[in-house]
Amino acid sequence: MKLQWLDLRPTKLEGVTFGYPWVKGMYKTISELPINQQAVQSWPLAYWPDGSIKWSGHAFVTDASKQDANTLNDMAVFSHNKLVVEENSSSVKIDTGNLVISIAKQGEDIIQWIKDYNGRILLSQGRLVSSLESTEETSKGVLTKRKPLISKIKNTIIEKSGPIQATIKIDGALDEDDRFLFTLRLIFYKDSKQVKMVHTFLYNDESLEEQIKGLGFQFHRQLSGSSFNRHVRITTTEGVYNEPAQLLASRRFRQSELYNKQLRGEALDVDNQEIYQEAFGNAIWQDFMVTQQAIDRSFVQKRTDKTCSWKQIPTLKNADGVIYAGDDHGGIALGIKDFKEKYPTGFQVEQINESNTTYSLWFYSPEAKAMDLRHYSKETHVESAYEGFPEMRATPVGVANTSEAYLELFDEPPSDQALTEFSNYVERPTLVVTNPEYYYKTKATGTWPLVDTSSHAKEFIEKALDDLVRFYQAEIKQREWYGYWHYGDVMHSYDHARKQWFYDLGGYAWQNTELVPNLWLWYSFFRTGDASIFRMVEAMTRHNSEVDRYHLGEFEGLGSRHNVSHWGCGCKELRISMACLYKYYYYLTADERMLELLDEVKDADQALDRLDPMREFYQREDKLTHARVGPDWASLTSNWMSYYERTRNQVYLDKIKQSLNDIKKTPHRLLSGPTYQYDPKRSKMIYMDTGNEGGYHMIIAFGAPQVWLELVDLLDDQTFKNMVAEFGRVYAMTNEEKQKFSGGKLTNNHFHWPMFASGLMAYSAKYDHDLTLAKTAWKHLLDQKVSGVPLPISPVEGTSYRTLLEIPWITTNVVAQWSLNIFLALSYASEVLDEVFTN
Repeated sequence: MKLQWLDLRPTKLEGVTFGYPWVKGMYKTISELPINQQAVQSWPLAYWPDGSIKWSGHAFVTDASKQDANTLNDMAVFSHNKLVVEENSSSVKIDTGNLVISIAKQGEDIIQWIKDYNGRILLSQGRLVSSLESTEETSKGVLTKRKPLISKIKNTIIEKSGPIQATIKIDGALDEDDRFLFTLRLIFYKDSKQVKMVHTFLYNDESLEEQIKGLGFQFHRQLSGSSFNRHVRITTTEGVYNEPAQLLASRRFRQSELYNKQLRGEALDVDNQEIYQEAFGNAIWQDFMVTQQAIDRSFVQKRTDKTCSWKQIPTLKNADGVIYAGDDHGGIALGIKDFKEKYPTGFQVEQINESNTTYSLWFYSPEAKAMDLRHYSKETHVESAYEGFPEMRATPVGVANTSEAYLELFDEPPSDQALTEFSNYVERPTLVVTNPEYYYKTKATGTWPLVDTSSHAKEFIEKALDDLVRFYQAEIKQREWYGYWHYGDVMHSYDHARKQWFYDLGGYAWQNTELVPNLWLWYSFFRTGDASIFRMVEAMTRHNSEVDRYHLGEFEGLGSRHNVSHWGCGCKELRISMACLYKYYYYLTADERMLELLDEVKDADQALDRLDPMREFYQREDKLTHARVGPDWASLTSNWMSYYERTRNQVYLDKIKQSLNDIKKTPHRLLSGPTYQYDPKRSKMIYMDTGNEGGYHMIIAFGAPQVWLELVDLLDDQTFKNMVAEFGRVYAMTNEEKQKFSGGKLTNNHFHWPMFASGLMAYSAKYDHDLTLAKTAWKHLLDQKVSGVPLPISPVEGTSYRTLLEIPWITTNVVAQWSLNIFLALSYASEVLDEVFTN
């Protein structure tokens, strides 16, 4: 196992969980893997069709001494301790070897307490907190009401238990009516003093009359000792800022070495010296608050009492996601991943000079405006703004949002370096990956080519691919695509005249997975190993898998098409929730929430029965709904394939084979339809006609080629290989050839955007040994009149209300599809690129 740290290397004792792929047939069981089973916890994530392991998950503990290690056995720190999980009727207890944690099964407090090995309680009454805000217009003005909400546990389970890592999953609600639901995962590692929290908020309020005002986790700790030794410390982009509860500086002793020591966070031996006696008269600052108001603006305040005003701490505008509060015996650091990017986030420390101090971390700060999840318009804008069907289905009921946070418990005041290292870890948790050559060798990560710059043409193409990724990374920063409900997504189409993306024009606003930019970025990471691409697609995966799809309610299993509001479009589609967009994040990280999301869609075809995707065009006959070969059937097979390879449940392989056999029997196979009747009870595709409603470019624009090529490997079905090759061949035919192939049912008018099919043309060329077709595929990709991509990629300076770097023609649809088809053309037809490029 050749491994490498993704970006940051370990700087202290840290828990790491990751996934690793294997070549088909290498290992049948986990015990066969070349791994030190005493130092590493291992389990299967997915299987090849022959039953051998395709992906395995691993958890281990590492430290700073392992920074240069490049094998799993060398990266892992071995100790004789084991993490122990015990359960009774009322709680789950975890012993990490350094901490003992009690997690409740009912009530309001989730973490009942955390103790050290001396029995001292370090943390207690850990619970989720929020509030509801409602407004009422009265004759005397607007009346605002707020009602506090506290977590109520419904279910606590041990989701994973092993000698190295354990995950406890808690489900519950913040209210009595189950309008605001949560899932909280608490993750522990052997010997570690950290707690990882993965918080999922599920929205289930149909009225939209009351709005969430704050969403956080709160707990208590008993502090002791002098107010001079109680500190709040905040990490920033430039260093660590320290605020004592009571300043040692005074009128007579404004500067001293003891004061400098206090500001470094070091414990003071408070005695009867005159400097202390003088400073006892200073104000004691009880409460501290950090609010991330925007990507580039933190607001930090403190106050002496709830009856007194807040005082802003000047110039402290660059907090980066960690706060620490404690006394001379240590304390607790709180960190939120993507603290700036998912604003409004925040922290609060209250009553620091009292015997019971309250700590709060805010996934959504109560200092911000309440969450307003109403749609942007009372009407649909179909013809003018590309909004799908004329149905108002803009509901957030069923969407979710997942955030990550960390706690670290210190048994002495930490150094600035220790807090900085914790802050770096929170923002980019340590992850292990392997190299592109190995990912490619395993064939477990889809179809893509290794980077090849061996000729001028290939170097030109590689630069264009890289330039497009870099442009989008820069756009995220330049256009500030951030916020709790937005971070991770990108925009759909650019408005060159306004020097803005069409953030306010219907279906041209947020991308919401349209034309699968997720796959473009996943394959870009696999073939380059670039950590910045991983972090970009990680954020996109978190967002799209939670916010852009429904997890409960009427549209469960479906997602919302691109729109100004992430849940705004009336078209609710399978393609937004399909497994292939998200499964690589699970396979690379073994993230339990992502596994839950993949499981959610295994039976998503039942949603087609509730909402027919072709209801605008066809009436139901025999009570049957409809499904298109793509994107619907491709999405279903992606979901079934993902579930089958993870569980080996034969039922889901049979669903794939049943529906595929239905398509095989039609007159034109994958070219039939595109729309079929569909029976979700039997997974049957029922032929209607060839050349009917649906659009042939729509079949392939949403990841179908990538899904089909995975299915080809899964099934090893020669007929299906021929069907996939046939699709690419027919797309490239002349009008007369298409008519002859289809008995007059298909013409060029059915086949738009030939660039979208260029990758399948290359596959067909390889299958048929057809160099002419291979050249045609490349011509579609290199001719900007066909591809929509002027080459080379050249951002230019544009000036309007401000000076910006822009690509005037840019649309994410075109960029994602061009890049994905380039990957396929390089995989199957690279041998003719130089000739086509030269000519």
